[in-house]
Amino acid sequence: MTTTDATPVAPLGRRFIYKPRNWFLENTIRSPLRLVGLIFVVFIAYVALNNIVTGSYRIDQFARQTIFGLAQGSVYALIALGYTLVYGILLMINFAHGEVFMSGAYIGFFVITALQNSGFLYTNTGIALLITVFSGVLASVTIAVALERIAYRPLRNAPRLVPLITAIGASIALQQLFLRLFGVSTRRYPDVNFYVLPQLFPNLECHEVDGAEICRGLDLISGRYDVNVLGINLRILPIHFLVFFVALVMMAALWFYIQRTKMGKAMRAVAEDKSTAALMGVNVDRVIVTTFVLGAALAGAGGVLYALYNQQVTPFIGFIPGIKAFTAAVLGGIGNIPGAMFGGLFLGVVESVAPSMLGLSNQLKDVIAFSMLVLILIFRPTGILGEVLSHKKA
Repeated sequence: MTTTDATPVAPLGRRFIYKPRNWFLENTIRSPLRLVGLIFVVFIAYVALNNIVTGSYRIDQFARQTIFGLAQGSVYALIALGYTLVYGILLMINFAHGEVFMSGAYIGFFVITALQNSGFLYTNTGIALLITVFSGVLASVTIAVALERIAYRPLRNAPRLVPLITAIGASIALQQLFLRLFGVSTRRYPDVNFYVLPQLFPNLECHEVDGAEICRGLDLISGRYDVNVLGINLRILPIHFLVFFVALVMMAALWFYIQRTKMGKAMRAVAEDKSTAALMGVNVDRVIVTTFVLGAALAGAGGVLYALYNQQVTPFIGFIPGIKAFTAAVLGGIGNIPGAMFGGLFLGVVESVAPSMLGLSNQLKDVIAFSMLVLILIFRPTGILGEVLSHKKA
């Protein structure tokens, strides 16, 4: 192909546009909103740096809050993946997804309480925890599939505002359903001690039994340990590391499933173009149901993990994590699976670290989280890693 124009041509016929090195600064100066945002970011950075230099904010605080933020962000990421999967397939924000998360935590409470009452929780703790997680996942998947079949599938070809309003209505309906069935009182997960690796931690959880000292090892669920790392005194809760590790494994498994399996390829095809995918023999309804199942499974597991360290469940616990997870999905780039993962972890760390670093009350963490969303969207409307859209959708 030859062209008489000296300007290079992109592979899709789109011209390359030369941008000067200071294009970011020029665009910021030309946009009053971006200029205000830049000034605000500089001010926040100055306050944080001043608090660090003056010693008002210490490195041990940063380490503790980062560890907690990664655990909290892992839960946000698991929920956010459900938002981004459904949006990538249907271009719909499933605002009932927070209640799918809540249902997993709630049903998990009844299962783990029954296991406690039977004594199975204490004699086979690991198996009991797996049963609890599986029960939460099963409950969330059941509700998500019912939502897709009853509330969303009949509206699949309706204007996009209609399923959005339906999702909000489904969210309220699920809250009220659990409220009427189980009451408004807060349910508390039982205290669980899950000891591992007594050989690696011979000085932890030691008790004298019949004249002999027995050390059980590291308590992954309820343990709290004071440690010194590189001269920094920290109180470590292993549950935070457990939540982070389990979430990473589940997110990696999802990424492998979407990239390497036949159904994953079908999901990507339907996300590009439903009609063409159907002509190629893809069962679109099955793909959409699978998408809801995957998102709900992650949310249900996240609900049980969240309840294990938070220990309290109510019919309304899904609202705030659900909104935060949606924020995380937008931060990372809606429709972008790595973006949802990164956005969840990023948001969790920021809302955990920022209040103390800025000398603010921890009650303002929600304000900081949503302010972060506004700032990111001012400078990068498609999210940090960008929004994934096909050419047709774009």
